[in-house]
Amino acid sequence: MIRVLLVDDQHLIRAGLRMLCDAQPDIEVVGEADNGREAIARAARLRPDVVVMDLRMPGVDGITATSRILADRPGTRVLVLTTFGDDDHLYPALTAGACGFLLKDAPPTDLLDGIRRAAAGDSPFSQEVLRRLVQRAVHARAEAPPPVDGLTTREQEVLDLVAEGLSNAEIAERLHIGVTTVKTHITSLMSKTGSPNRVRLALVARGV
Repeated sequence: MIRVLLVDDQHLIRAGLRMLCDAQPDIEVVGEADNGREAIARAARLRPDVVVMDLRMPGVDGITATSRILADRPGTRVLVLTTFGDDDHLYPALTAGACGFLLKDAPPTDLLDGIRRAAAGDSPFSQEVLRRLVQRAVHARAEAPPPVDGLTTREQEVLDLVAEGLSNAEIAERLHIGVTTVKTHITSLMSKTGSPNRVRLALVARGV
């Protein structure tokens, strides 16, 4: 069972998310918060696996709350769900430690898949967001860093598929290997490239 904390300042949004999650046999909503301060306190008390986090809220915002929650419990997965997909919100959220970034106009199935992927250690991003991250980074730098040395052939294959936005399960299926093996390769890739998350791995794969 995936324990989820819902954080949004709009009651109707939280109610809709709760109804969606409550209908799933593997997801349990353990609490709600309507601002960042409440989110920090309830995350500490309820110990959720995944926090679904809005960004714009009165008082303590979602970015600050994300940073504080992860400082207290680094194993918590924070999945941003917001109306605002612009760079001014995206990059600070990633810097704060969010593991994924979805927009509120995404289909309900994308949110449920995102919660499950976040709980499993993946980093769910909408294709639009991931594509924009890569494009912005490409245009922001005139020269690419030297290629990463020391990758095995399989690690390079995994890296290329991460850049396509595939989940661990999808990579495993594509390469005909186990999900655990994929996770091992990704851990090794993060170590070799100094990448803190899958987005940075995707940028490395594009030579950014």
